[in-house]
Amino acid sequence: MKTIYSLKSLLSVRMPLFVFAITFCAYACTTPSIEPNPYAITTPQTGSRKELTLDSIFLYANQIYLWRSNLPSYEVFNPRGKYKNISPERTAYQRALYDLTQYGRNIAGAPYEWTPYEGHAKYSYLEDATSYNSSYSATSATTDTYITHRQYWPLPQGTVAYLYLSSFPTLVDVQHELDRVFADFTVRGITHLIIDLRHNAGGFVESAAYLADLIAPANLTGKKMFSEQFNEVVRAGKASLLTKQLYRDAQGNPVLFNGRLATMADVDYREDANTHYFSKKGTLNSIKHVSFLVSARTASASELLISCLKPYLPTTLIGQQTYGKPIGFFPIYIDQYCIYLSSFLLRNADGWSDYFQGLTVDIPTEEDESGIPIGSVQEPLLSAALKAIDPKLLKTAVFLPKADTLTVCTLQANVTVKTKFSLR
Repeated sequence: MKTIYSLKSLLSVRMPLFVFAITFCAYACTTPSIEPNPYAITTPQTGSRKELTLDSIFLYANQIYLWRSNLPSYEVFNPRGKYKNISPERTAYQRALYDLTQYGRNIAGAPYEWTPYEGHAKYSYLEDATSYNSSYSATSATTDTYITHRQYWPLPQGTVAYLYLSSFPTLVDVQHELDRVFADFTVRGITHLIIDLRHNAGGFVESAAYLADLIAPANLTGKKMFSEQFNEVVRAGKASLLTKQLYRDAQGNPVLFNGRLATMADVDYREDANTHYFSKKGTLNSIKHVSFLVSARTASASELLISCLKPYLPTTLIGQQTYGKPIGFFPIYIDQYCIYLSSFLLRNADGWSDYFQGLTVDIPTEEDESGIPIGSVQEPLLSAALKAIDPKLLKTAVFLPKADTLTVCTLQANVTVKTKFSLR
C-alpha cells in the first residue's frame, strides 16, 4: 500500500538522532504566524515521501541558496517529474541537488559549483542525517595529538616556527593544544611562522578564526577579521522554511528563546551581525611574517585563515593554487537526510572574496612524490619557504617529533561549517 505524506512532515527534523525532535515539531513548529512571504512557493501538499523530499530540497534552495536568484521556477525545475523515478532514492536527491547548484554562474558564464566530476557539486552536498555527530570530528584531534609536526629555526633576530595542520576540527577539540603551542611560541619569540595547510580541506569557521586570533598582534583587536554575507531573502528574515529547523548552540544543544525552542529563523543573518572581529588570544605578539604551504587540497576554512590575515600581515603562499571556496554553510535537515547548500559568502576586511578559482601562490612549487616526510627540510614546499626567509635555515632545525602518522581527519572534503550564530 502506498503511503501518502504531507509536506510539513518532510520539511522538519524528525530523526531519532535528536532527543528534542518530537518536542520541536510539537512546539517550535507552531511559532506565531508569519506575515505573507513573497518568497514562498505553492507546491503540492501531499505525495510520496520521495516526492516531498525532492520538493523540500528545491524549496530550501529557493530560500537559502547563495545564488537563489538564478534558480528556475518550481514548474520549470519540476523535481517530481525529473527525479522521482531515479533509484536508489539517495541518488535521486543527489542529482536534484547537483542540478540546482549548476544555475549560479560567474561573470564568465560558468557555474560556480562546476567540477569535472559529473554529479558532484564543488561545494554543496548531501549526507545521511544520522552521520551528523560523526562527520565533523577529527579522530586524532584530541588533546596534544592535533599538531603532529612542529619545528624551530633560529634567526639572527627572531625564530622561525613550522606547524602542520591537517584540518580545523571543532574548537573544543583543539583549543587546549593550540593554546599550549602558542604559549611556547611566546617563550621562544617566534617572528616568522610557517603553517602547512597542503592537506587541510577546511572544517569549522570558529577554529580557523581562533587560530587567526592567536597569530594576530594585540593591536588588531577590534579590527574586522571577516564577514558572512547571506542572500537577500535570508538577510531580510524571509526564509520562512527555517522555522522548520531547530537551532542549536556551538555544543549542539537546543536553545530556549522567548519561551520556546529557537529555530534557525530566529537567527540574525544581517551582515553586521555576522561580522567577526579580531580578539587577541594568548600572549604571542611578535609575528612579523606568515608563510602558508598550500595545494589544490587547501580549501574553505584554510583559505579563510589566509584571507583574514592578508590585509594585516605580510604573507607568502608556497605550493600550488588552492581549491577556491569562499563560501560556507550550515546543515539543513530534510527527513532522513542533511543537506549543505552554499549559503554565505566569506569576505575579508577589504571586502574581498573573489577566489572561487583558488588563491594564487607567490612561490609555485611542486610537491614531492618520492616519500620525503612532512616536516623535512628536504621536502620541496618547506624548503622553498625556508629559502625565502633565509637560505641558511636549511642547514639546521630544532625538530619536536610527535605522532609518526598524520592526523586522520573524517571531515567531509572542502567544508566550511558555521555553528555560532546570534539570535535576533
